[in-house]
Amino acid sequence: MTTLAEIPARIASHLLEIGAVALRPKQPFTWTSGIKSPIYCDNRLTMSYPEIRELIAESFAAIIRAQYPDAEVIAGTATAGIPHAAWVAQKLNLPMAYIRDKAKGHGKENLIEGIIKPGQKVVVIEDLISTGGSSLKAAIAVKEAGAEPLAVLAIFSYQLDKGVQAFAEAGIPLQTLSNYAALMEVALEKGAIQQDDVEALKAWREDPSSFGN
Repeated sequence: MTTLAEIPARIASHLLEIGAVALRPKQPFTWTSGIKSPIYCDNRLTMSYPEIRELIAESFAAIIRAQYPDAEVIAGTATAGIPHAAWVAQKLNLPMAYIRDKAKGHGKENLIEGIIKPGQKVVVIEDLISTGGSSLKAAIAVKEAGAEPLAVLAIFSYQLDKGVQAFAEAGIPLQTLSNYAALMEVALEKGAIQQDDVEALKAWREDPSSFGN
């Protein structure tokens, strides 16, 4: 049985194996913003691997049972957080909702789909944390609905200072199953990167705007 302490490395290993994350410090990827990045992440691929998505769901559920036992609703972020929120809610036998990135432009113009009642305690499920903007927006939507966001839980974090600071300033706890540091360790062990890549990868985390420029 996998312990919570073992989860970061195990999740990172799985993400590498299926190509959900890739490290390419010598041939960086280009983000939509134009920033050069040594990492690519698409955790939506985990949906296609039953064993991996089960590990993710059970790990989220274990954190919620241990640390947020009074959670009343599991809310996924649209769109990548939705399936994981559904699997976690099923495991915990809790209601599930999801939060759009913007309100619908027709009908009731819902921002939240499903039911989140005023006063309810909510855990938000996300797939990836970069600067934290979209996840915090979802948590704020929960607050504006009169409910209490207990925490944001995500599969993976780039551990960028901007994201860490954003959550600290908002006063909303953030926990992730795996992270950039764990990924680097696993990638080095597996030979996906070399020791001379490590400093460049650390430098990107500290200042993404300067990488590859």
